[in-house]
Amino acid sequence: MNGPNRLHDGARSSRPIVLTSHPAAGGIASPVLWGAPDPAVRGPIVATLNNPGGRNAIGTHSGAYSLYRALAVAAGQLRADHRPDFSDTKPAVPIGPFPRWADPRRIVSLDPWGHVTSEAFAARIASGWDIRPTIAVTRARMNMPEVGLAMRSGRLAADGEVLTEAGDVRVTKIAIEPVWWLPGVAERFGIAEAALRRALFEQTGGMFPELVTRPDLRVFLPPIGGTSVYLFGDAGLLGRPETRIACRVHDECNGSDVFGSDICTCRPYLAHGVEVCIAMAQRGGVGVMVYNRKEGRALGEVTKFLVYNARKRQEGGDRAESYFQRTECVAGVPDMRFQELMPDVLHWLGVSRIDELVSMSNMKFNPIVDSGIEVVARVPIPEGLIPADAQVEMDAKKAAGYFTDRVPDAEELARAKGRDLLG
Repeated sequence: MNGPNRLHDGARSSRPIVLTSHPAAGGIASPVLWGAPDPAVRGPIVATLNNPGGRNAIGTHSGAYSLYRALAVAAGQLRADHRPDFSDTKPAVPIGPFPRWADPRRIVSLDPWGHVTSEAFAARIASGWDIRPTIAVTRARMNMPEVGLAMRSGRLAADGEVLTEAGDVRVTKIAIEPVWWLPGVAERFGIAEAALRRALFEQTGGMFPELVTRPDLRVFLPPIGGTSVYLFGDAGLLGRPETRIACRVHDECNGSDVFGSDICTCRPYLAHGVEVCIAMAQRGGVGVMVYNRKEGRALGEVTKFLVYNARKRQEGGDRAESYFQRTECVAGVPDMRFQELMPDVLHWLGVSRIDELVSMSNMKFNPIVDSGIEVVARVPIPEGLIPADAQVEMDAKKAAGYFTDRVPDAEELARAKGRDLLG
């Protein structure tokens, strides 16, 4: 612990504590004019402390990972006033701007200019502002066993551009941290901004007092997981009306996505979405894979595993008619993903039409369509990809309105009555 960056405990403890519940001397950094088409007019999102005039956003960069930064500072491994050197970090592929970046109602949960802060706010950075990106864009190759299987079965073939003979897929990877425009988020849910602020304050244990004491701060960087986007094909085709788009919006399921647990269809559907996206890119379109950090329907992994136990141990065993009920008994609600904010990333990418939506979920389909994006066709998961232990889940979801070509019978409809669609 005696590295070159280690600070003396007394030096750290002697620094004054800066309270965030009231404006610092000099007021706020600058007001944010959300939806302004010119980033210089819109203004930067400033969530760091060492700035002329202070901050204009509640919360911190890196979401939940900011706590690790705090540990590094407390342990003397990182200087509290460290400023990153962003040389050579600009996007590997240009994204936007697109017209909907200037629509304050279309995008409320991310900063459209978050990947070009060094360019868009160069003058302010040169004058001493600590302005940090909330989006990063890079290139990479990905390799999934399922892609190799699709090649061996003849469903996919190497083309040398999108898909190599070795089964590597060339992709553009995008990481997005959430940035909430509180008035827009409140409007999206049909509630008052004051009610949203109070609930956020109370349900986070009072972690962010500015939510209730600083109505002048209207941008919030919540401590939650963000979004990853994988683009297949030429990202430069995005935003063009003639470009065909295949899209899978996938919510995180670590047990299945990473470790291959067979109690759900998440990994099979993820792999199927990748296959459809590759095929679209090979036909001259763009495949869009959106991966949201919403583990266990945003209930969390501990809650999810408790529900698994309850489902397996209940009288009569795991069965479709009690699938949603067991979740609600443990969590109080069957789902907390709230897909109302989900379409924002699609608008940021310039998507106005999805030719192939790889999803059977109305909870995803309806918000996408309601946000003004046309969906031409919905692609269900092939029956052969559903693990045996996940059939209970699939039967329950189909009975509850999950998109399928098969018409549910009267008994299934009766079981599903009054339940929201989950997926």
